[in-house]
Amino acid sequence: MSIVTYNNRSIANISAVPGAAKSLTHIKTLTASSSSTLSFVNGSDDVVLDSTYPIYVFKFIAIHVTPASGANAAIKFNMSTDTGSNYNVAKTTTAFYAYHNEAGNDQAVGYVTGEDHAQDTGFAFLSNGTGADNDQAVSGEMFLFNPSSTTFVKHFTSKAINYGPSDYAYEWRIAGYGNTTSAVDAIQFKLSNGTMGSGTIKMYGLKDS
Repeated sequence: MSIVTYNNRSIANISAVPGAAKSLTHIKTLTASSSSTLSFVNGSDDVVLDSTYPIYVFKFIAIHVTPASGANAAIKFNMSTDTGSNYNVAKTTTAFYAYHNEAGNDQAVGYVTGEDHAQDTGFAFLSNGTGADNDQAVSGEMFLFNPSSTTFVKHFTSKAINYGPSDYAYEWRIAGYGNTTSAVDAIQFKLSNGTMGSGTIKMYGLKDS
């Protein structure tokens, strides 16, 4: 058995791990500022969403609801096959959660029929409602597989954690597919109501996956 050696003596300074999985390549960061939508469109403003990568990863970080919008806003997404002219790809999804409150007296795990989709062209849920208090937000990530394929449907998975109204922590797991064999070349994120007061969404490509 060979011995793996690192290129630096200090763990803090390691820049490469022999044999490790290929890294994510950062493509674009969008920052919310009272934004109704954040969109990643192939060929627009240095965004690459084509056959360059077989997997794309979107990380949404501390998306905060504008207080004037009120609480209980969920983050949602949709796909486009015409570079953002329409975000209306039909989707079939599953949705389940685990939650626990700060008081420590209410918790559950369950499937949520109200937040799954069955060939619905509307925006799909990635979380449930996030509170509008100053310290409340939603964070998570979504994987989109082989969006440029003209043979297969477009699979995706996501997980999110949101700080909800009444001081609840929710973890959400959403998965499904966009039922199109056309290439998906744009992704848009928004809230179910109100605007994104702050936060970022980062887009990455996964190399050699």
